This record gives sequence, C-alpha cells and structure tokens, in this order.
Amino acid sequence: MDSSGYIPKNQDRFLAELCEFMSFASVSAQEKHQNDVRACANWLADHLKNMGLTVEIIKTQGNPIIKASMGKGLRKIVIYGHYDVQPPEPLELWQSKPFEPEIRDGYLYGRGASDDKGQLFAHVKAVETLIKQGIKPDYEIIFVIEGEEECNGESLEKWLVGAGAELKPEAVFISDCSMYNEATPAITYGLRGICALEIGIFSASRDLHSGCFGGAVANPAIVLSRMLAHCVTQDGRIMIPGFYEDVVPLTDQERETFAALKHDDQKFAAGLGLVRPFGEACYTTLERLWARPTFEINGLWSGYSGPGNKTIIPSSAQAKITMRLVPNQDPEKIFEFTSKHLQEICPDTVRLEIKGPTGLAPGVLIDTNCSAVQTTQSALKAAFGNEAVLIREGGSIPVVASFAQQWQCPVVLMGLGLAADSIHAPNERFKMDNFLKGIDASTILLSSL
Repeated sequence: MDSSGYIPKNQDRFLAELCEFMSFASVSAQEKHQNDVRACANWLADHLKNMGLTVEIIKTQGNPIIKASMGKGLRKIVIYGHYDVQPPEPLELWQSKPFEPEIRDGYLYGRGASDDKGQLFAHVKAVETLIKQGIKPDYEIIFVIEGEEECNGESLEKWLVGAGAELKPEAVFISDCSMYNEATPAITYGLRGICALEIGIFSASRDLHSGCFGGAVANPAIVLSRMLAHCVTQDGRIMIPGFYEDVVPLTDQERETFAALKHDDQKFAAGLGLVRPFGEACYTTLERLWARPTFEINGLWSGYSGPGNKTIIPSSAQAKITMRLVPNQDPEKIFEFTSKHLQEICPDTVRLEIKGPTGLAPGVLIDTNCSAVQTTQSALKAAFGNEAVLIREGGSIPVVASFAQQWQCPVVLMGLGLAADSIHAPNERFKMDNFLKGIDASTILLSSL
C-alpha cells in the first residue's frame, strides 16, 4: 500500500488531470478529429515532461507515438497504452457528453474513461508517485503510447520493427483490459485474435421494381442471408471447412481453473438483457468467451429501410464480418478458408465481392510461470485486497503479439477496468476506486521489479 499517503492526498488532482486528458476528442477513426488527436498527444507529452520524464514525440505517417522514460540501467521495462478513443456515436444515448467527463455514483463517465485513458493514466500517476517519494528503480521505465489502436493503424508496428526494435525490454505491462469482477483483480494470459472482411452481393445495375422483375431476378439480400446462414449453425458452430483444424483444445487444468471462477450464467444474462446465454454445446460460457473462435456479422444492409414501403429488389447487399480467433489459428489462413467457402456457396446468378482481410491479429497465450506475472499478482493483491486470478479475454489487442514476437519478452496484461464499463459504447465509465487502487498497484509493482 501507499505508506506515504501521496495517492490519497493527491487523488482530487489526479482525477481532475484525468478529466482534462479525457476532454480531447481523440477519435483516430474519424478524419474530422485529427487535430484533436494531435492536441491530445501534445498534452500527454507535456504532462509527462512536466513530471520529469524524458519525452520524445515520434512522428509517423499516421498519429504520433509518445516515448517517455525515467531512470537508467541495463534493465528496461515498457508500459504501453493508447491515447486514441473509439467514436462516441450514437450521441443521443449518452447521459452526459462524451468529452465532458462527469463523476456519478463513484464512476467517471466519458469516452476513454476505461479504454484506455483511465487505465493508462493510473500508470502515469504511479510513476509520479515514485518520483515524489524519491524512489529510484535500478532500471529504466519507458512509456510507449500510441494514437492508432482504435483504427487499426500501422505506425506502431512499423516503429517496432524499426527504431523500436532496439529497446528490448525484459517485460511489457499493459492495462487495457478488465478485472474478473469488481472484487477480483486479474491478469489476462490469453487473448483471441481477429480477422475482418466485408462481403458484397451484386445483381442488377440498379434497384428493380419487385412487381415487374420479381421471380426473374435473384434478390441479393436473400442470397446474402442464405450464404451467411451457411457459415455458422444456430448454436454458433462455424461451418467453414478447415476453420477448426488449428484450434488447440483447452487443457483439463484450464477448464478446472475456469470452473473455479464460478461464473454465474443467470447474472451474466440479466446484466446484458439476454433471455439466456448462447453458444456451442459442450462448452461453458467462459470457455466460449475466452477460448473458442467465433463468426460474427457486425453490420448487414440492403435495399430500402426508410418509412413506409418501397417495393424493390435491391441491386446489392453487403455485410461486415469479424471472426475472433484463438491462439494457433492463422488469420490469413482463416481468411483464405472463408473466401473459398463463400465463393463455393455463392450462386452464379449474382456477383460476389470480398474486401479484406483487415484488422488481422493472431491470438496470444502468455507464459504465466515468469517473475513478471508473479510480481504483478502480488502487487494487485496488495492494492485490491484479493488474490489476482488468471483469466483469458475474448477481445483482441493486436500489439500484444507484436511485442512478444519483436522483443521476445513477457507481456503482462493487468486489467483495471470492468466488463460492465461500456467500452466502445455510450456511457463508457471507469470506477474511481479502481483508478486509485490501480495507481497503488502500479506503484507497488514498479517498486518491486
């Protein structure tokens, strides 16, 4: 724990600074916010510099990367985060303005609160705490903070294989994920990968009158619907030939570990407004979420959707697809399997277009039998008061695999957020208690490495 009391004495200022950080509309996916993205990067760089860190703003073809360091020594550790955020739309569903942070009932609301400005800022304030306490680690602490995580940008990847390849830290620490629940801190040792694509079905050169042409022209919306129905079964089993051939089954120990977490299906369903959980037979909800691949339709559109009737046969139908992949599945190979399957089931009465792949990232498994993970578990327990459990995560953080591959070191994912934080959705939030305990946990960790 923070024996000096520095964190509680300064918590109001910490929260005010976090609110200022969150007030930048650093939406990397929208061109209209490019000035906001750069202003946010400059603010963060200045903040780190004013704390006493050596700061470099690395220019890229996209958004700048911030590299900030303190301390010296042969040993190095990296703390990664991102200052860009998801688009806030739909704006009408927010209870408060997304870029005017607001505190309600112990939570800080606003875009970027949990993903990832709040979690990243906990580490920033931990380093400030070390500096103010006069603690000088015998190693170098390096922040690597990017501005393209939410738009699948390539700037960090290019830097990693270029100038960044020389860093070679002994470990990377990331807080861009969740605790297991409000009372239980966690280290995420597995992430799913991703493969994204877009499907287009095209028929006539224009929309057609459904009375004049119905029955003689293939309807792209119907064709696409049938094709998608031939990609996944009603219980979520993927029907694409070859899709499962590289999936590594869960070990008995992992299944026992997941079961010991006592996931409550009824509470899970109620919290999401579901009738009941869904998924492959013979797998539990946690196993489906963390260790099974998926096929998801993210968007589906065709024809007329305005008020009243418009009796047409649409000329096209399109869908956006993402597949979450488990470790050992090759995203490019999965794209090839999927493309081949779609081509084989597409009738010759329409034209098929496949765009992609985009957002490719492999799944990741992290070796938990290393000192970096064990030291992090101890720090989380000291700050949060409960044992930190080992979990997997259904989402993807593409840079994790890149760090592990490029630097050949452990990548430790210490979640400070909660699954209920509405990341990527309206009313994103971050529990203030988690922010302050996260600062404490990071301070303890950095003092112990």
